[in-house]
Parts: sequence; C-alpha cells; structure tokens
Amino acid sequence: MTGTDRAPAAVPLEEERPGYARRWWVLATMTVCMLVVITGNTILNVALPTLQRELGATQGELQWVVDAYILVFAGLLFSWGVIGDRIGRKKVLLIGMTLFAVASTFAAFSDSAVELILWRAVMGVGGAAVQPTTLAVITNVFPPGERARAIGVWASANGIGIAGGPLLGGLVLQHFWWGAVFLIGVVICAFGVLAVLLVVPESRDPNPRRLDVPGVLLSIGALAGVVYGIIRGGSGAGWTTPGVLVPLVGGAVLLGVFVWLQRRSSHPALDVTLFRNPAFSAAAAALGLNFFALQGATFYLVYYLQGVRGYTALQSGAALIPVAVGMAVMGPRSSALAQRHGPKLVCAAGFVLVGASFAGVQLFEVASPLWLLVVVFSVQGLGMGSIFAPATESIMSVVPREKACAGAAVNNSVRQVGGALGVAILGSILTAAYRAELGSTLDRLPAGVRRQAGESIVATLESVRRVVAGADADAGRVAAAVAQPAREAFVSAMHTTALGTAACALVATVVVLRWLPGKRRPAG
Repeated sequence: MTGTDRAPAAVPLEEERPGYARRWWVLATMTVCMLVVITGNTILNVALPTLQRELGATQGELQWVVDAYILVFAGLLFSWGVIGDRIGRKKVLLIGMTLFAVASTFAAFSDSAVELILWRAVMGVGGAAVQPTTLAVITNVFPPGERARAIGVWASANGIGIAGGPLLGGLVLQHFWWGAVFLIGVVICAFGVLAVLLVVPESRDPNPRRLDVPGVLLSIGALAGVVYGIIRGGSGAGWTTPGVLVPLVGGAVLLGVFVWLQRRSSHPALDVTLFRNPAFSAAAAALGLNFFALQGATFYLVYYLQGVRGYTALQSGAALIPVAVGMAVMGPRSSALAQRHGPKLVCAAGFVLVGASFAGVQLFEVASPLWLLVVVFSVQGLGMGSIFAPATESIMSVVPREKACAGAAVNNSVRQVGGALGVAILGSILTAAYRAELGSTLDRLPAGVRRQAGESIVATLESVRRVVAGADADAGRVAAAVAQPAREAFVSAMHTTALGTAACALVATVVVLRWLPGKRRPAG
C-alpha cells in the first residue's frame, strides 16, 4: 500500500485532522457501493405484481421477498460493523459486494417464491457488509468541517436509490424477464469493486471489539418472529391463533433478552448505551419512522399504480420519479438548513410534509388526474429528503470516529428495521382492509380461486382474467363484473393504510420536536 493509500494519521484534536486527499473520489465510490444495495431492494418493488403472476406467489410470500433481505440485513449490520472495525473496512466492502453479486445472480434464476426468498436473504448478508461500511469510510476520510456536506450527498444518493429503483426496475421489465432486475446489481457491483480497489484507503479501529455471535442470532430471531407474526396475522390467519401469537410473543421475548444481554456484555453487538443520549435516540427513531413510512408506502402504492390504474412496471416506476426528485433536491440542502436552523426544525418540517403527503393519498381515486399524483409524491419526496441527512449526522456526531462502523451499523439498522416493519405492518393492514372491503364480491368467482383472489388487487384481477379466458362464458361474464368493485375496494383499503402512515409521521414529528437538538449556539 502506497503512502497515498493510507488514511491520515489521527491527532489529538479531531478539528485539526486533515481530510484524506482523494476523499471526494472516495465519496463517489461509496455512493456507487451504497446504490448497489439500495437499488437491489427498491428495484424489486415494481416487479412484485409480476412475481405474483409468474411465480404464483401469495401476498405473504411477496412481503417475505422484501423482508427476508431487510431482516438479515438489519440483523447482521452490527456484526459487519465490528468486523469492519477489526479487519478493515475496505476488505469488508469487497467481501460484501462480491457476496451480493453472487446471490443476485442466483436470485435472478429462481424457480419459486421460496427459492427467491432464500437468495434474497443471502443478498441481505452481503448488503449488511456494504451499506454501513460506506458511511464509516466517509466519516473516516472527511474532516468535521466537511463531513455534514459529504453525508448530505450520501443521504441524497441514498434517497435517489430508494425512489429511483422502481423506475430502473420498470425499464428492465419493459424489455426483459423479471430476473433481470437482479442482474443490474451484478453489473454495478463490478464497477464498485474496481473503484474500491483503486481509491478507497484501508481503515480500522485500533481497539476493536469481539464479535457477539449470540447477540446477532438473538436479534435476527427476534425480528423474524415479530415480522412473521405480523405478516401472518394480516394475511387472515387470526391475531389470536397460535400461529400468530407464538412468533409475536416469542419475538418480543427474544428482543427483551437481546437488550438485557447487550447491556451486560463487554462486547455487545449493539451498544445500547448510545441510546442514553436523547439526541441519538431521537435521530434513530426519526430514521426508523421515516423508513417505516417509505418502504411500507412504496409497497402499497405500486399495487395502486399497476393494479388499480393499470400502469405498466415502467409507467409505475416513472410515476414515482417525483419522490426521487424531491429527495435529490432536499438531501444536500437539508444539511445546510440543519446547520443554520438546527436538525430539530428541519426534521420536524420534513415529517409534517410526509404526513401531509399521506393525507393527500386520501384524494386518490380509481381515475385521479396525473397532476394530483405528481403533487402528492413531490411533497413526500421533499419531506423525506429533509430527514435523512440531519438525522444521520446527528447519529454519527455522537459516535467517536474510531467506532464509526459501529455507529453506521446502528444508523442503518434502525432504518432497515423500520422498513421491514413498515412492509409487514402496513402490508398487513392493507390486506386485511382489502378483504373487508371486498366483502362478498369474491363470491362471484369460482370457489377454487377465491382465497388467492383476496390476496391483493393484482391477484384478484389475475383470477378474473383466468376465469374470463376459460371455456365457461357465463362464469366469465360474472367474473368480469368483479374487476371494478375490486379496484374501488383497494382504493378504500389504501386510504385506511395511508392514514396509518400519516399517523406514523405525526408521531415522528412529536419525537423530534421533543428530543432532537435545536440550533447549536456559537461557542463563547
């Protein structure tokens, strides 16, 4: 390793520490690496209706296609953070990118929903190595005076990946089969690995912690139990049945044991003492609630766009462009606004906009004008883009530089847990509300297709299509009459679910106003 490849040596006062000479090239590289794991998840959103048709996946399996990645990702973030602090963040980046590319390749050629869920979980292992490490590297190579700006760029690209992934997925699905959405990540991984080898300096914690294997297993088990119970309960299994209560209660118990052990461990997977700092806790809650709204809302809005309005995958991805634009506009600007007015005000304003956007979803109907969608999605993007950078900087400013990987792991884990719960909870609310709104409408369909038809609007319309295409003309005419009531039932169910999302934004507003720091007073 040459002299230019080494991170600058530490000095007693962090403010005097110069930045790494090629830090802006490093930032560009970290952005590419981060976009791999972000788009690897969000690019799948517009493909979900296609997967439901071509793989015969149930609504619950589709939620697991999303959440299997997120849960493993969240559960291993702490471990990869510790490993990065110990063996070097550059090495962990290369390991994660390679594993992500291999798993993506196998996911592309899956023959069933179960096989796809498995490979999505393996993708989560690689993604967990990459995303927190990118933030840790940025924190390490940038001096404090430039760090907020760099994190703002990183957060902005993060938001673009989240909202722009569906557009990319739509473009791919327009010309190729559904598996191709995973192969895009393989190509980007190749460029990312090359860039990491060329410009990223190696860095590590001089006093790394040991890996807490029991803590990792407990965290994954706890989250999986809670999410499984929520998804199964929302699928109509009944919230008081053993199949729902056992995983829910068991997951909650494991979560309590996990926290109890972390408080007493000399090398915890999660340093729970960080949460004693109100600013850290509030910022973590803000990120978690923001991703709860974002991931959960994207899950049901794609079904609205493709199922109710009849958009193609490309058209539905394009309809979400205003969200990406809003995030791109506000991502870097929110850092400057937070320095001027304080993260409390900026994040609170962001959540007010987020809440307003989901209140605006109440105006969506089966044939709402396009301009209404553009306005609501733009407000959503502006609001969410106002939260990422200030909340992230608030978290990372509390964590010492040498523990940057661990701090980044906490930052990313609360986002992923929030996203997983958003898909599970809001997806379950949507499914339950849709079935309730349908009522006896599905009785017009043959008995053999009724249960699966109630899974989602896409499943309903696909069942109608099959019956109409069948030999029985009378049954086909009766089934065709189901389509419009089903669309109206889904819109009503989406209104109910969007109210839950708006309530989440309201709670987040209260949290940041109460505990997030305000404007910093100048020294002296």
